[in-house]
Amino acid sequence: MHSSNQTISLLGVEKRATIWFLWLFYIIYYCYELIYYFMMPIVSWDNASQISKSFVDYLVYVILLAILPAAIYLLRKNNPSPIKYIYFFTFIILTFIQELSFFILNHEPYSHGSIIELIFILFSPIFVNKRFFYVVFLGLTGKYLIVGIVFQDPVFILPLFLVLVLSCVAFIVLSRFIHYVSAFQSAYNQQIENIVKGITATLELKDMYTKGHSERVANYSLILLKSYKQYKSRDVRLFYYACLLHDIGKISISEQILSKESKLSVEEYEVMKTHPVVGAEALKNVEGINEYLDVVRHHHERWDGAGYPDQLKGAEITIFARIVAIADAFDAMTSSRSYRQALSPDEAYDRIIKGSGTQFDPQVVYQFKEVYPLWINYYKQYNKAGHV
Repeated sequence: MHSSNQTISLLGVEKRATIWFLWLFYIIYYCYELIYYFMMPIVSWDNASQISKSFVDYLVYVILLAILPAAIYLLRKNNPSPIKYIYFFTFIILTFIQELSFFILNHEPYSHGSIIELIFILFSPIFVNKRFFYVVFLGLTGKYLIVGIVFQDPVFILPLFLVLVLSCVAFIVLSRFIHYVSAFQSAYNQQIENIVKGITATLELKDMYTKGHSERVANYSLILLKSYKQYKSRDVRLFYYACLLHDIGKISISEQILSKESKLSVEEYEVMKTHPVVGAEALKNVEGINEYLDVVRHHHERWDGAGYPDQLKGAEITIFARIVAIADAFDAMTSSRSYRQALSPDEAYDRIIKGSGTQFDPQVVYQFKEVYPLWINYYKQYNKAGHV
């Protein structure tokens, strides 16, 4: 199954940031509470710390500890993203109740905020997530506006001002982080794409009759995938790279078989049928692309189960492999080979329509009909550019 989830490396970064956040949250919060409310009153360093703790205060301690197992569970399930939101909303709600109860019991406002609020603001750039930053900024701003209105006390202007100033600093840091990450990702993506295209060019040197085939199949497949409008840019990019490499397994097949001008013998055809397995094996450890190994291994499977190498049938074939199967067939039919002339796009179109329900997934064929004008535009542009 493919998702808009992060790669393993990005997931590891998110987990490490979350773990650091949890350590800071509990150490700073409970140490601050212990020193300010329990140790300082003993030595009488600060009269402001002579505030008696209520039942609600102790309940906050218990609840914050009680959500720790949930955070650990999510970390073990490799789903760290919700943790920071859970802690933020839990903390904001609890502290609002805490301040409200203090006001009701003591008839005066709770005159200071929490150091943890500063942690939320200053630590938010580490997650490189603008949505979380906006949640923190709006949540804390909204909290102080509400308590200021409820308590009718200007004392809350100071913490509100502090939130605004620190949020500006955090936003600047976050923006720089995002800029650096974006620049790094762009450079990395370009490098990967150049490597992938270099590999396919090497294959095409070995098999002159497939020159441009990988690129065309990748672009046809990309047009078809984008028509579903449900995949994120990262998924689309990795899918495109896998499409470029869908025939990489042919590197293991002799040039005599690849360039044979007559029909392949049964034995030669069996050798040719090994290329999806060889290709998938070669790419299984390539991070990112290995999420789309089905594109490489299963682009010759058929909807009726008569394909190869695994004789998958129907929905057993992933949507990505089903898309590439049509793109691969269309480009093969519209390309000249040593043993036949290329079919016209309309002839290839008719054959794909006839293959609906047997060779191809009927639903993907329907989608193919919707994007066919875009395919024709690409076909004409590619040939007009002088590609052969």
